[in-house]
Amino acid sequence: MVAGNHSTVTEFILAGLTQQPELQLPLFFLFLGIYVVTVVGNLGMIMLIGLSAHLHTPMYYFLSSLSFIDLCHSTVITPKMLENFVTEMNVISYPECMTQLYFFLVFAIAECYMLAVMAYDRYVAICSPLLYNVIMAHQACFSLISGVYIIALVCAFVHTGCMFRVHFCKFDVINHYFCDLLSLLKLSCSNTHVNELVILIFSTVNILAPSLTILASYVFILSSILHIRSTEGRSKAFSTCSSHISAVAVFFGSAAFMYLQPSSVSSMDQGKVSSVFYTIIVPMLNPLIYSLRNKDVNAALKKILERRIFL
Repeated sequence: MVAGNHSTVTEFILAGLTQQPELQLPLFFLFLGIYVVTVVGNLGMIMLIGLSAHLHTPMYYFLSSLSFIDLCHSTVITPKMLENFVTEMNVISYPECMTQLYFFLVFAIAECYMLAVMAYDRYVAICSPLLYNVIMAHQACFSLISGVYIIALVCAFVHTGCMFRVHFCKFDVINHYFCDLLSLLKLSCSNTHVNELVILIFSTVNILAPSLTILASYVFILSSILHIRSTEGRSKAFSTCSSHISAVAVFFGSAAFMYLQPSSVSSMDQGKVSSVFYTIIVPMLNPLIYSLRNKDVNAALKKILERRIFL
């Protein structure tokens, strides 16, 4: 390894999701299927929103961005994970590991804040419908999206930068299916208190800040919905938010379980299961949740399919 990072290892071995040989092939096909659905679902959502003029609204602009984040998030993790199922020893070089860590953090953090932005969008749409087009103008949407990526890039840079100060000279087997912060720190033979403090502070901020934004948005949304007199109006408002609430619950629940535990309490085997949800399952579910429960998306898809058939 180069002298700059003071590490005696040049590569790591990823232990993978399970060590049981009889499960390797079934899991390979399972996660391959999930990845195919993720790619098709998210790419399809992005293309559908781009091709359908009546979906060119802030809500779908943010949904398209979420689909892009989910697609990238899954692609950073899943291909290497699939390789682990079919190779005897899954080796990843130190630069590749740090690169995977950086982009994993970028898209994981971006998803946290994108879900918060989408909650704010729903708050404005339901609580201030007459001012919606003014508040959520194109420039405002662009600024919100830019803010999401700036925060994600900066936080990921700090985390990865702190990782370069860690000395790896004990073991080279990462007890995980990708290069994650906590699993890497367990291999360190140097003091990791600074890294653990940074993880705790950043994880708390990056989970609590979006969570509180989402919670506050839905408190106001619920209050507005309860003031709607018609049952049909309430039902429509609830259905607009239900998909987003489902995505938020799965993503933030699994992420909080993984990163807001003290290192002495958390188990890496439990962490693997938790990680599967927010790195692989959530990116697959999001386009399905938003398409199956959204009449506008279904109508747009139907129009495009009819257009292609008749052409």
